[in-house]
Amino acid sequence: MDLKQALQQRVLVADGAMGTLLYGNYGIASAFEALNLTHPDTILRVHQSYVNAGADVIQTNTYAANRLKLARYNLEDQVTAINQAAVQLAVKARQQADHPVYLLGTIGGLAGDTDQGIQRATPPEMRASLREQLDALLATPQLDGILLETYYELPELLSALKLVKATTDLPVITNVSMLSPGVLRDGTTFNAAIRQLAAAGADVVGANCRLGPYYLAQSFENLTVPTNVKLAVYPNSGLPGTDQDGAVVYDGEPEYFETYAERFRQLGLNLIGGCCGTTPLHTAATVRGLASRAIVPHRDRANQPLSQPLTPTKRQHPFLTKVATQKTALVELDPPRDFDTAKFFRGAQRLKAAGVDGITLSDNSLAEVRIANATIAAQLKLSYGITPIVHLTTRDHNLIGLQSEIMGLHSLGIEDILAVTGDPAKLGDFPGATSVGDVRSVELIKLIKQFNTGVGPTGKSLKQASDFKVAGAFNPNAYRTTVSTKSIERKLAYGCDYVITQPVFDLANVTALANALKANDVHVPVFVGVLPLVSKRNAEFLHHEVHGIRLPRVVRDRMAQAELDGNEREVGLQIAKELIDGICDCFNGVHIVTPFNRFKTVIELVNYVQQKNLAPTR
Repeated sequence: MDLKQALQQRVLVADGAMGTLLYGNYGIASAFEALNLTHPDTILRVHQSYVNAGADVIQTNTYAANRLKLARYNLEDQVTAINQAAVQLAVKARQQADHPVYLLGTIGGLAGDTDQGIQRATPPEMRASLREQLDALLATPQLDGILLETYYELPELLSALKLVKATTDLPVITNVSMLSPGVLRDGTTFNAAIRQLAAAGADVVGANCRLGPYYLAQSFENLTVPTNVKLAVYPNSGLPGTDQDGAVVYDGEPEYFETYAERFRQLGLNLIGGCCGTTPLHTAATVRGLASRAIVPHRDRANQPLSQPLTPTKRQHPFLTKVATQKTALVELDPPRDFDTAKFFRGAQRLKAAGVDGITLSDNSLAEVRIANATIAAQLKLSYGITPIVHLTTRDHNLIGLQSEIMGLHSLGIEDILAVTGDPAKLGDFPGATSVGDVRSVELIKLIKQFNTGVGPTGKSLKQASDFKVAGAFNPNAYRTTVSTKSIERKLAYGCDYVITQPVFDLANVTALANALKANDVHVPVFVGVLPLVSKRNAEFLHHEVHGIRLPRVVRDRMAQAELDGNEREVGLQIAKELIDGICDCFNGVHIVTPFNRFKTVIELVNYVQQKNLAPTR
């Protein structure tokens, strides 16, 4: 009897986690899939323990056995050997069983992986990785099916399913992973995902990982798909915790699975297994908990539609509207480093009176601790009526903190953000501090724009849609501007609305950027950075010690002469005006960085930009 026939006749029990046993029982915390080659007896014992516990279905130890994930361990050239060894070990365990056991070749999802190498992989590279692993698994004929598991992105899973179905006639099981019960993180309902996968040819559809029995049962209770759809569930043992060393641990009791086994059967599940934190004890508990192996038809109701994104309440973005046709000035301020904020807000008021179009607020620039810029932004907006643009770094916030910050900004009505990586933490006040870097700045742009759909990154409805306009940072001082321009195109693809550049001191870089954007047909508002020099020492420091900034020899010589002449401020101001002249020949936006709280200098430059809107067009 093949796997398809067995699923037609009875509820099958699948195995549980592989990594949990390898980490918890054997102290192995590296590339688990490589153990197929280096520790085959260990992998065989895990398979045998699940078979002895009563599992009808086991899966190969190949969840991450693809080129992209193995590359982090320099094992990308062993994809075929690792996968084929995994199949042979599982086959050996099946041969020693005293009951029929079906074998699934496992392929895990890639989207959502935090490894930057995978994040940067293109769709063709991801498909090639899948194809290579699939071919390696299918090279041995003993498989009874393919398991596609832990897919957070429905499009990725549908693409993988299409490739597998075009390659083999083996049954395919597709499991999505949900961060919240009943909904994928892009807002697609579990109902809709199951229907789409079944329509695309999946033989069994279901869910695994992230959630325990309670929430997955809740998701299946609300499922309304045709009765001919076969369903699978592989819950975690429960929510994880950490031990005294900070390692992730699960302590869900096997008896809990015993209470849920029959409940899953009554909900119409055909295949019941386990994921993170589960062990052979959980598998045995599942077997004990089933009152019968008879299949119970699940509910069949009218199809429910895909969740519809909320429409944001559109607001005016004055500086983005203005920059389309007029010269526009933004000013960057560093929040105060102490509790004396009086001078800062007096300066901000003067900038407003001068007609600045918006104030950008750095996020602990140079890794120096300052008052939280979101707090300063709220005061600028609510107390002074000034438009703030908040810098948000990936350095200081993990994914949880980033999302919390974004939601907080929306609740304050602040929806202009500059997404940046941030200067390395070791540069600043606390050299021992670490940079987080859960995502790159381009992924942060995508994360922010997700909130504009009214659906959070976990898939939950936010009850409102934000209207964030997001800026991407760009350094035009690179030697190869044409190549660097590609980063703007990537950021635009992720949802970037406009660009703010590093300060420039060489107009050749400005011209090169304008030409590169034009040559690549890239049209986006650009605010080019200007940092007025205050002294020769300031110029030399910027040139020699600040990453990403270089001053031409002629500029440094002018500041050196100004030091001798005693007119450094005036010469620095004149250089800034000359730069603004050149910038305004190519772009409408200027981003003036305030040096050492020199508000008088910045206000003069803001006025200089504004005067260009009154001058006759050249």
